[in-house]
Amino acid sequence: MNYARRLRVGFDGRAFSSPAAGIRRYSTELVGALLSLGEPIEIVALGGSPDALPGGLERLSESAHLPTNAGWTLIGLPRTAARARVDLIHAPAYTAPFWAGVPVVLTIHDVSYETHPEWYPYRRDWLRRYFYRRSARSAARVLTVSAFSAAEIAKAYGIPRSRIIVTPPGVRSTFGAGDPDVPADLPSNVTEPFLLHVGDLHERRNLPLLVEALLAARRRFGALAALSLVLAGVDRGVSDGLCAMASDAGAPDAVVALGPVDEDRLHALYRGAIALAYPSLYEGFGLPLVEAMACGTPVLASHEASIPEVLGGAGLLLDPRDAGAWRDAIVRVVNDASLRDDLRARGLARAATYTWQRTARMTLDVYREAAGAA
Repeated sequence: MNYARRLRVGFDGRAFSSPAAGIRRYSTELVGALLSLGEPIEIVALGGSPDALPGGLERLSESAHLPTNAGWTLIGLPRTAARARVDLIHAPAYTAPFWAGVPVVLTIHDVSYETHPEWYPYRRDWLRRYFYRRSARSAARVLTVSAFSAAEIAKAYGIPRSRIIVTPPGVRSTFGAGDPDVPADLPSNVTEPFLLHVGDLHERRNLPLLVEALLAARRRFGALAALSLVLAGVDRGVSDGLCAMASDAGAPDAVVALGPVDEDRLHALYRGAIALAYPSLYEGFGLPLVEAMACGTPVLASHEASIPEVLGGAGLLLDPRDAGAWRDAIVRVVNDASLRDDLRARGLARAATYTWQRTARMTLDVYREAAGAA
């Protein structure tokens, strides 16, 4: 194949300031990795806030459009792309132009909103879901983060599986095991030993089961009596209930809700935790799983959705509906140092396979195919 042709890609600039932290990270890390490949590729941010862009990225101001997100996606984005004279558009967050004049590559991270709409009580959910579905069906290629999500997207939208390409995300190099002899700089209200959960606190994360299992484990013996669960992430309406469960059990110290934390603090929490506990009922990928493994943190996780695929045998997989199994696993991981060492070694090896350079290479291949440049 001749890769000499320079490819000019228009990237939806609004993604760099998305209210969703995962979208901001995906966009920033992917674009940075693409530009570092040394390949003949130009990336121009189409619209978005100049202050949110990665350093040195070219940007074109937004063309006129209706003052709504739909107005931007359907009118402003393709108009801006035409002015930028790009070969294709990458829309990195679920929605894309239905007509653009150039091929569109769309990233869909998961379709939980389609398969489990009960978790997303949007007032106009039917319209949002229609917009997502039409975007997916109009795209030349759909990128997603796991084989599980690819199968879900194909089933939900009736898209040929051949149009959906799996490009797993990477993990930032800042997430590493560090020096085990250097104490982690933990928040003042966090004491060891503790289990850690990272991610927004909402229904699909299945956290009441985890609190129930933790409280049962604390009643067992030894150091478990002081074990707590630390929650790092935006509360979507469940935090008060989790804290109430602990208080009603006479153990108000068992649950510590920190809210969102910065990356340095998150790294310290991973390093200080006995294990990451992740009983989610549905994940398209689950980036905290990889971050934890990269930090050498053992992982206890649900056996549902994409999680077994992401862990690749490097964590303990459990039934997310069996609190007793979680209780027993918590007891094991706290009291068995050899198990923790084994999970740590397997996790570090698995995390090393998730790099943004790999993601960028796979994405560039899709760009070339979609633009007819391969």
